[in-house]
Amino acid sequence: MDYSGKEQVIAAQTLAAAEYYARSGPLEVRCAREESEIRAAQRLRYRIFYEEMSAKPTPFMVREKRDFDRYDPFCDHLLVIDHERPAEERVVGTYRLLRQEVAEAHDGFYSAGEYDLSPLTGSAFRDHMGGKRQLLELGRSCVHPEYRNNLTISLLWKGIAGYLAEHRIAYMFGCASLPGTDPQAHREALAYLYHEHRCPDAFLVRALPERHVPMDVLKPGEYDVRAARRQLPPLIKGYLRLGCFIGDGAVVDEQFGTTDVFILLPVEQVSRRYSQRFGVPNSATNDGTAATPNPDAESGKRRLAGS
Repeated sequence: MDYSGKEQVIAAQTLAAAEYYARSGPLEVRCAREESEIRAAQRLRYRIFYEEMSAKPTPFMVREKRDFDRYDPFCDHLLVIDHERPAEERVVGTYRLLRQEVAEAHDGFYSAGEYDLSPLTGSAFRDHMGGKRQLLELGRSCVHPEYRNNLTISLLWKGIAGYLAEHRIAYMFGCASLPGTDPQAHREALAYLYHEHRCPDAFLVRALPERHVPMDVLKPGEYDVRAARRQLPPLIKGYLRLGCFIGDGAVVDEQFGTTDVFILLPVEQVSRRYSQRFGVPNSATNDGTAATPNPDAESGKRRLAGS
């Protein structure tokens, strides 16, 4: 089936309320407004995930030179656009955003293919979020190699900050990736994440039983905390600084050649620490000087943290 989005785009990005979230010189961050911009984001994703990295494309993706799946038509696509580049090459950074209300009206969340999300989608967690607030899944993030710097990452985060405020988001979540498909190579890092940052039991998200890889193969005291932290990709470190929680169980993603962990981040943690720096739609500045929680400017991975 063709999930490229040509006939299926009903996406909310075409109805985005904000003209843009932030600007800096020729760079602008906003949601995609038309199919051609979504396709440009998919071409960037293909270049990063399949040509630069080790993901395995389908034959149709190879022909199209685009990365896409059945979730693309229902997501908002946050874009960093460089207006000085040729029209077909202007998208230099992207995040895919899927709100809970949209996911529930269509095919659910992408992460449900790896993790049991029921602790987050039940009535108890809805009551915990309160005020008709909702979840947001972040994924398919990547940045053009020439733009992996603080300015571009800061613009993406200004866009995310604005989007969070616009749509009453309470928690962000997604899958963060460590390189390679051998969890044993990351046993110290995984054990550290499990023991030091695991989600509270009341909303502990676990990997699906058939995909669950134990993270606690080392007990506290059997790994060096500093060494474990050094093994983490920059984006995961950034989310830890923001106060994220980690789910139970790693998952090996053979298509993308990664070992994934589940990340859950309370939006209030982002708002408290970064709202003044990143800004929101009504206060976003044009100077592009916002600080960054050090997302992965090195590889531009595809998911919440690493994605």
